Amino acid sequence: MVRASPRSGTPGAWSLPGGAVDHGENPNDTVVRETAAETGLSVAVAELVDVHADMRSLPNRGVTIHTDRLIYRVTVRGGGLIDRVGQPTDLARWVNLAEAATLPLRPFTAAALGLPTASVDLRPDEPPEFPSFYAYPGPDGLHRAQRFAAYAVASDTDGRILLTRIAEGYPGAGRWHLPGGGTDYGEQPGNALIRELAEETGQQGRLVELLGVASHRDAASLGPEGYPIDWHGVRAFYRVEVDPAGVPKVHDIGGSTCEARWFDRSELTELELTEVTTEALAAARAGV
Repeated sequence: MVRASPRSGTPGAWSLPGGAVDHGENPNDTVVRETAAETGLSVAVAELVDVHADMRSLPNRGVTIHTDRLIYRVTVRGGGLIDRVGQPTDLARWVNLAEAATLPLRPFTAAALGLPTASVDLRPDEPPEFPSFYAYPGPDGLHRAQRFAAYAVASDTDGRILLTRIAEGYPGAGRWHLPGGGTDYGEQPGNALIRELAEETGQQGRLVELLGVASHRDAASLGPEGYPIDWHGVRAFYRVEVDPAGVPKVHDIGGSTCEARWFDRSELTELELTEVTTEALAAARAGV
């Protein structure tokens, strides 16, 4: 566990080691880098355990922060615990579960450890309104965008796979993609996925399991904005069951999806798929 220092928004709170994903960075690399920086330990990723969104208000700074947290199980390769000065965390300690239950924990940490949700963070009464997509000028003058999204490997009782087609004017136009999309401010990834599934395909689904997370960077993505954006997408993909399956219908008219269809698995090899779709389908097959 690591303790938040006086430099953080919640001094004295304890949490799992980790930190923010840099632009273009794979989250698997982030957790290794941040754990080393905060604890002095070299770790290796064993598996992705969960994806959880949380919110906290910092009234003294006048902001509310939404964070999508990827929870990994890791193994320690070596190193030794260190204390830090002048950093967002100052202590790193090994604790057992009973000891952890006595500490002021960040809510996502309590949830990850199966402990009662802590109240150490101040929660907003309602999520603030904030655009789901925002591009900002980078150090080289090119706009940057980093977005978290959730997608479904959705199947019906016949084993068919539900895919959506990307509309003209959007990156990857014409290619077949997984149903899903970016999470709204304050929205849990699973809730976002079920909402997007209904908007893009008209289908109602049930979350079965988290399959993995994909990280993809397009250094000069060109979409409806009309100018290049250095785009970094971090996408969680889930196995979803749809029963009963209906005729797909796109309800979000004018968005990035122009068509939705059920495909037999034998047909998938004939389709032009997006990178995240190929990766997610491979993960789904491996989990069968």
